Amino acid sequence: MSELKSIRPFHLAFPVSNLLISLNWYTEILGCSLGRQSDKWIDFNLFGHQIVAHLDNEINESGTNDVDGEKVPTRHFGVILTYDQWDELVLSLEKKQINFLIEPQIRFKGIKGEQKTFFIKDPDGNALEFKAFKNDLNIFEH
Repeated sequence: MSELKSIRPFHLAFPVSNLLISLNWYTEILGCSLGRQSDKWIDFNLFGHQIVAHLDNEINESGTNDVDGEKVPTRHFGVILTYDQWDELVLSLEKKQINFLIEPQIRFKGIKGEQKTFFIKDPDGNALEFKAFKNDLNIFEH
């Protein structure tokens, strides 16, 4: 567990077709704060991690894999939250009438790795997963 507490923020870049739409979605829908920006990219603070929307005119969606009965997008990113943060985000997204790609649920119920999870897509089809483990010690367990 001490290893998890000392994790440094990650950096992830992803393609978008319209920076203004992405700026509005990531700030208004997900509640990200802004970092640096240019006419080609925007930095966002996603729960303490740096994600960067890069302007790209050739965005391709990826396929899916079956995971615990759901078709999970093979290309996705997200954050592991606490149970309380996860619940708050679900309520916030429901109030904003955001459609879930995969509805909020408990995956791997009753076994090692039990977690709350849901998927949403941004306006460019980038899939985001937000999860919360019942026991953070199981995040990397197999």
